[in-house]
Amino acid sequence: MTGLFAKFAALALVPVCVAFSTTAQAQTVCGARGDIIAQLEKKYGETRRSVGLQQGRGVVEVYASASTGSWTILVTDARGKSCLMAAGEAFEIEDIAEVETPT
Repeated sequence: MTGLFAKFAALALVPVCVAFSTTAQAQTVCGARGDIIAQLEKKYGETRRSVGLQQGRGVVEVYASASTGSWTILVTDARGKSCLMAAGEAFEIEDIAEVETPT
């Protein structure tokens, strides 16, 4: 197992609710935010790298590991239910180049 499916399968030990799509075998893993974050850190060494608000949806967080390159996008709603939305490999942090302003 690799990629997103492997991460979802590994996090299956977290108390979660799994929703299956009828048109594809996609799955969404959801559970208590604290439980999911603990598993991301323990199993993958991932820590939060960024956070933002998505209007009408909740808080979007990116967790990643600099040592392994794994990453996960987590969305948490107002009730505290968190769902893994995407996961992958080869995470990199890019340096932001300074923009020169004309004088």
